[in-house]
Amino acid sequence: MQNQEFRHGVIYAIMAYCMWGFAPLYFKSIAEVPATEILMHRVIWSFVMMLLLVAVTGQFSAVRRLLRQPRQLLTLTATATLVAGNWLIFIWAVNSGRMLDASLGYFINPLFNVALGMLFLGERLPRMQLMAVGLAATGVVVELVHFGSLPWISLALASSFGLYGLLRKKVALQSITGLFVETAMMLPVALLFWAQLDSPTSNFGNNPLQLNLLIAAAGVITTLPLLCFAAAAVRIPFYMLGVFQYIGPSLMFGLAITLYDEQLDPAQLTTFCFIWAALVLFTFDMWRQSRKKRRA
Repeated sequence: MQNQEFRHGVIYAIMAYCMWGFAPLYFKSIAEVPATEILMHRVIWSFVMMLLLVAVTGQFSAVRRLLRQPRQLLTLTATATLVAGNWLIFIWAVNSGRMLDASLGYFINPLFNVALGMLFLGERLPRMQLMAVGLAATGVVVELVHFGSLPWISLALASSFGLYGLLRKKVALQSITGLFVETAMMLPVALLFWAQLDSPTSNFGNNPLQLNLLIAAAGVITTLPLLCFAAAAVRIPFYMLGVFQYIGPSLMFGLAITLYDEQLDPAQLTTFCFIWAALVLFTFDMWRQSRKKRRA
């Protein structure tokens, strides 16, 4: 039974990260819609999906308890802002031919999470993992100093998602409950934005049926991988989730240079090489530490 749960966890993790990795295909399919408008629809239809999920899973009591806790609501206001910013930057990057930058951001993210854990949670790293974080930072500094550029899209995606994860860890809520409240907080802003829109794609009645269906699918695109991730997180070790995390940006990288003909410039290539080396070192040490714990 335990082996079966583990296998299910591996399948859920692969599904989650593959869906995140192939998500750019969806956003490219609605590239005619402005990024801010896609974000608006993503919030609205994600709220609809989360409302259905909360109803099906019977979590309205958990939501009511949460609404009576001002400190947690304040934290969720911050996480909602961070995730909205992350979604907007990602959508804009993908539809502006900057998918490689988005990919790099999610390669950096695990290492950024480690740095946040050290700074805010008092976590202590083994020497090899500390070297990996330093190697990643060196890659960004080399690009800044030698090439005079800064991968701001990558850093914005990594930092916003990293801070989001840190704050959500402090709140310690189930993923469904937390995401429902976050989308509920973003919903009034999204609806107000929709009400004042005057663009060719803002009115569903003016759009082809196929485009309307694709736009409404934003809720599924957002919530389905999150549900798979949540299902995987309770079935497999955390370090293994960290290894699977590289599936998403790897798929994005492959899509960018094959399907969408994005070119790696010298600055990007230098940073990618440093980040990849750091991830190899980091993953190897996580595996080594895990083996030590199992033997002990």
